[in-house]
Amino acid sequence: MTLRDTSNAPSSLDQAKRRQTLITGWLLLALAVFVAGIFGIGLSGEADFRLALPGDMFAVPDLVVPAAPYVFVVAALLAFFGARQFARGAARTSAIFLGIGLFLVVTAFLVWATAGKSFSLTGMLESTIVRAVPIALGGLVGVLSERVAVVNIGIEGMLLSGAFTGAVAGSLLGGWGGLVAAIIVGGLMGLMLSALVITYRVDQIIAGVAINLFVLGLTSYVSSQVLTQYRWLNNAPVFRGIEIPFLSDLPVVGRVLFQQNIFVYGAAIMIAIATYYLFHTRMGLRARAVGEHPEAADTLGINVYRLRYINVTIGGMVAGFGGAWFTLGSVGRFDDNMTGGRGFIGLAAMIFGRWHPVGALLAALVFGFADSLQQKLAILQVPIPSEFLAMAPYIATIVLVAGIVGRARAPAADGKPYIKD
Repeated sequence: MTLRDTSNAPSSLDQAKRRQTLITGWLLLALAVFVAGIFGIGLSGEADFRLALPGDMFAVPDLVVPAAPYVFVVAALLAFFGARQFARGAARTSAIFLGIGLFLVVTAFLVWATAGKSFSLTGMLESTIVRAVPIALGGLVGVLSERVAVVNIGIEGMLLSGAFTGAVAGSLLGGWGGLVAAIIVGGLMGLMLSALVITYRVDQIIAGVAINLFVLGLTSYVSSQVLTQYRWLNNAPVFRGIEIPFLSDLPVVGRVLFQQNIFVYGAAIMIAIATYYLFHTRMGLRARAVGEHPEAADTLGINVYRLRYINVTIGGMVAGFGGAWFTLGSVGRFDDNMTGGRGFIGLAAMIFGRWHPVGALLAALVFGFADSLQQKLAILQVPIPSEFLAMAPYIATIVLVAGIVGRARAPAADGKPYIKD
């Protein structure tokens, strides 16, 4: 018998944590120098953040920030946070300081971009919520699928199919008809993915990519050959905002949270239901068991195949709803490849959110903020190329997935086909 020496395992783990903490420290120090040198030197004036919009019941005074002092205070805080990482026991709070530091960098950037100008902070937060919707729903699709160990790379295609169906069916049947049709088509896409990967055991990555390419090619062809000729098929109504009585009149949060259209409210309701389903119901417990150890779940009498079919198909319906946001909740028409990779960003939100619906929502807000930021900065005419600003949500995706979520753990059986003996 051979015994493995595990005496060095804890020390190796401690060394890895220590090394990661030191890297965080150097990163925060570098950010301090960057903020002070790039944003602070030569900066003058005040940044005026408007909190009230025309038509608001309550007039909230603007938030006026002296630009240069604020930037240098942020730089000093970053330097302190960075130096703190070299102290003993800093590993326990390293992630917290890094998160706060990145938030401060974003605020310093906003102050720098707004110095001497006026900027609607409420409008930006409102845009953040709206733009986070398809990403949050994409992340929720990923959570529902991967919690039963099915990797769903086809979210992008499902969103695109929902957008296309919403535009065409909405033009023919009206907004509600288009929305229902988009959900049905999304469900069919989920059902097709289920059949491919569960029944026929096609590689899950390949099946997802095939769905993306199939939907992209089909919608591009029909859009160029049919919708350009029959424009009345691409002129769907748009769902307007619904004001929640009393709550919509609250300063700032009223406009941000309670004057949105059905897609925002629908996303919030779906995330709440999914959270309750996965973590507070017997069926949710069974679904998670299938994702962790399908053989053990099968021995307990759980139908692994059926649960995977149900979850992935429901995920497809959620994607259809999210895809309809691009047409019925935004512009009322379909444009070629208009989802712009939001399905893939939704996958990143799922990972960043640790395979939890609420975590995916919070991550989607980060990506939605980055998406909104690039448009607002273009309005402010900051000296940054527009092409670089358009990269903001994708850069945020790379930074978060590659740098912060390295220790995220997927369900144990994720991506593995199940073959019943």
